[in-house]
Amino acid sequence: MKNMVKRYGFNVEASLPKVPNHPVESKEWLYGRTIINAVRVVMKAQDVQISIFGAENIPATGGALLAINHTGYYDFILGGIPAFVRGKRLVRFMAKKEIFDTPVVGSLMRAMKHVSVNRAAGASSMEDARKHIEAGELVGIFPEATVSRSFEIKELKTGAVRIAESANAPLIPLIIWGGQRIITKDIDRDLGRSHIPVFISVGEPVDTSGDPEVATQRLFEAMRTLLDETRHSYESQYGPFDGGEPWRPVSLGGGAPTLERAKLLEIAEKERRQAKRDAKKAAQAGGRRNPVTALIARLKKLIKK
Repeated sequence: MKNMVKRYGFNVEASLPKVPNHPVESKEWLYGRTIINAVRVVMKAQDVQISIFGAENIPATGGALLAINHTGYYDFILGGIPAFVRGKRLVRFMAKKEIFDTPVVGSLMRAMKHVSVNRAAGASSMEDARKHIEAGELVGIFPEATVSRSFEIKELKTGAVRIAESANAPLIPLIIWGGQRIITKDIDRDLGRSHIPVFISVGEPVDTSGDPEVATQRLFEAMRTLLDETRHSYESQYGPFDGGEPWRPVSLGGGAPTLERAKLLEIAEKERRQAKRDAKKAAQAGGRRNPVTALIARLKKLIKK
């Protein structure tokens, strides 16, 4: 592993130049201080060993879009750390609308200026992200859309390329590896003080010009290459592992499902969720009976008495 030093409690490359704190983002009371400090306390309590590589690819000022792989539920925390070591910058994450609809969490998300993604109105979400970037902010997007159960890079949506191109901003791949060992889908969570190592690698900007499908393929290749490099370094540093671990992909001898199997599991999950929503709607519709029908039912009960 490269020569590393501590910065803000995280391991960074010794060659990473120090930059002044961002004049605005580092002073945000809720996100920049309260939430970030709380996250640092949690990471320290769990003794999560976070090492960051390539953080110099994140601009110290100005807007950019970070395209992040999605392997677990800590990605919204871990994906912002490389920006934090670059002058305490903040990342505005794109997250599904349902999170914003939650009373307390939704209020916090809006206060931190994260971006609500309404899949039924994707153009509006992309426009909001573009405005944040053009205002000089960093935006984080998960172009795989959902957690990859296989821990490989899934098929990417073209939204990341479209947003970065429209904002004339760098599209920067960012890979998280090891976070799935803490908490993810279908695997027992490990939230104790288990000293789990996590690698976060930041790549060079990807060319977004030309056809969005072609540019998205370039992003896919960049993310896949960076993922392979990061996993290789991780295995070299902390392996060899026994084999069959559920958090490791089949390509490394792990027990995670293949991309094909993971896709079937994702489809089944979507069908279960849709069935649950349909059942809920049916139950709500059943509770809103016609007033006359409700009155007749009430009279019948009174007559029986």
